[in-house]
Amino acid sequence: MKLKKVDADQTKGKRVLARVDFNVPIKNGRIGDDGRIVSHLEMIEALSGAGGRLTLVSHLGRPKGKTPELSLKPAAARLEELVKKPVAFVHDCIGDEVNAAISSLKDGDILLLENVRFYPEEEKNDPQFAKALALPHEMFVMDAFSAAHRAHASTRGVAEYLPSFAGPLMCREVEILSAVRDDPRRPFALILGGAKVSDKIGVIENMLSKVDVLIIGGGMAFTFLAAQDLNIGRSLCEPDKIGFAKEMLKSAKDKGVKLFLPVDVAVANEASESAKRQIVPIDRIPDDQMGLDIGPESIKLFCQALTGIKTVLWNGPMGVFELPSFKDGTEAIAKKLSELTADGALTVVGGGDTAAAVKAAGYERAVSHVSTGGGATLEFMEGKLLPGIEPLLEK
Repeated sequence: MKLKKVDADQTKGKRVLARVDFNVPIKNGRIGDDGRIVSHLEMIEALSGAGGRLTLVSHLGRPKGKTPELSLKPAAARLEELVKKPVAFVHDCIGDEVNAAISSLKDGDILLLENVRFYPEEEKNDPQFAKALALPHEMFVMDAFSAAHRAHASTRGVAEYLPSFAGPLMCREVEILSAVRDDPRRPFALILGGAKVSDKIGVIENMLSKVDVLIIGGGMAFTFLAAQDLNIGRSLCEPDKIGFAKEMLKSAKDKGVKLFLPVDVAVANEASESAKRQIVPIDRIPDDQMGLDIGPESIKLFCQALTGIKTVLWNGPMGVFELPSFKDGTEAIAKKLSELTADGALTVVGGGDTAAAVKAAGYERAVSHVSTGGGATLEFMEGKLLPGIEPLLEK
């Protein structure tokens, strides 16, 4: 998959619309984690430094109309600190005020528009809204891989009206994820966790014939354990996916894939900091308890299964890592991936909760790549051509 990569030198003097993902946590006007803003600095500094007249557009949260607490103004202030130059902000994303602000930009200037989801037309990919976003500009740069699975006006619609190119973050994501999906060095291991089997069905179906090792932990493991007729107490389970789990267990065996499930779990009567934690084998989960993390024997089993692996894709934490009592499994897998990376393996962490867990554990820079995409990473690994990527392909 080859993308049309933006050439910063060709942006000098041009009005460039760039889609970024500044969907960062903001509380009382303060940004809790600026990682997503930082991820776009390479593109922003390159285009601005080359003399491009740069307009940035992003969403933030899921507003219902114009919601002041979901304004992107704090993101403009933080970006200004990071790039060490003024970043203009306008309280809208289309209309006369926006057009005037864009017209006044000089070479190298940066402007951030207001939350594009303040308009319902954004998520509907309304053609007239997309056209209004696009027309003050001369070219479009898509750098928000994490939003590329959404066919919205600012990710897909504007590409109908402007010459469109991929930013460096987009190129890096596609290059690395394509290497994992299409041509992995073997042995290749897929680690899946998180809450739901339903979120990972497409990935399992597409990747099962490509992997050598499949490790399943997190909440979704209990649906697979239930498929083996084990009592899982009050653990998370999707009864309507037990049939799928049985099929995948059989399919993995038929394909010669080594599939690993937890052999012990950390349980409690509720997911809280004050809950009393105990370790039990998977066939002795009390009726009134729920599994909230993999246990120490499972950690040993999973880490042993990963020894000698050359390519790893990990999506989904092993437990409720946000709670100190139930983070051991997730941290152990992150540590193991860091060791594999040091030995030359390609280790890729899917976005969303997994990325947050790896960062919280301090291993963000110790793995090969932490994707910015959550849903986008999953859909890409399902083999789908994402709508935000399609216009960027070399013909």
